[in-house]
Amino acid sequence: MEGFLASCTSGGCGAKIGAADLHDYLQAMPQKTDTNLLVGFADADDAAVYQISPERALINTVDFFSPMVDDPYTFGKIAAANALSDIYSMGGQPLYALNIVCFPERLPKEALAAMLAGGAAKVKEAGIVLAGGHSIYDHEPKYGLAVTGEVTPQRLIHNHTPQTGDVLILTKALGVSIILAAARAGVGDAAATAAAIASMQRLNKYAAAKFSTYQVHACTDVTGFGLLAHGLEMARAEHTLVIDTEQLPLLPKATEFAAEFLVTAGGERNREHVGEQVDLTGIKPEIQELLFDPQTSGGLLISVAETDAAALLTAIQQDDPVARIIGVVSSREQDPIILL
Repeated sequence: MEGFLASCTSGGCGAKIGAADLHDYLQAMPQKTDTNLLVGFADADDAAVYQISPERALINTVDFFSPMVDDPYTFGKIAAANALSDIYSMGGQPLYALNIVCFPERLPKEALAAMLAGGAAKVKEAGIVLAGGHSIYDHEPKYGLAVTGEVTPQRLIHNHTPQTGDVLILTKALGVSIILAAARAGVGDAAATAAAIASMQRLNKYAAAKFSTYQVHACTDVTGFGLLAHGLEMARAEHTLVIDTEQLPLLPKATEFAAEFLVTAGGERNREHVGEQVDLTGIKPEIQELLFDPQTSGGLLISVAETDAAALLTAIQQDDPVARIIGVVSSREQDPIILL
């Protein structure tokens, strides 16, 4: 399907509007007034949550973007896995999904069919149904899902409720956008690119399935804002995340490519957003870039009670062996994130 990726000016979660700009744009939006809306856009959480009974709440999310790989089938799988992730990060179970499709008339219709087939394959793997969708013609291909899930309100997991003493687990390796940037520049590594693509296709279903028997206090999926900006959302004003950069799981060649300044515009937006909130003194430039790197269909950042951390990590590693303990949560110190 030649030309699928070439038709796009940006792709994946790196195409997201910057966190700082998005915050400003949302200020004019009305505040939630319905008490059944447990989580809305003002909460900066991963998805919206609406309670429909004392025992049930619906989780709704929508996520789509333009391609970051040239194979339409693979792109469909990545986009669907990314959209499903918000449901898993909040402790919910997806129920059904709707396609969101933008497609140029000039591209072959076989590419559209392959893209949709890839998305359907991931929806099937998630164990849910594809119930419909909406499509339009556009100058660039874009694809994603609107996903509805459910959760018991008392078991809802937020992205900003860690507890002091918690341990932080990251379930996928960092460096997706940097590796793909190297590939686009013609200096990539085939094995590294394959590892990044495999990671992006991986559902967070398997890690989230381990949550129920452990004290998981907070969770978020690490996507377009990078580890540091998503970490800021978790820390908020009450806590500090202490992250050991030596323990970060990294994709093959990611550090090498970052050292060669194969970075992305999305990563630079993330750096601008984080600004001086995080002290990067003593952190190697290439590791800094990986901390800011936008992750398309990235892993889960989990804040779990210290007493459960080792057992939860072992359980997650049965399906996601790259998962690592990367730090701890403390009460608020001077900075929201401390890097070691």
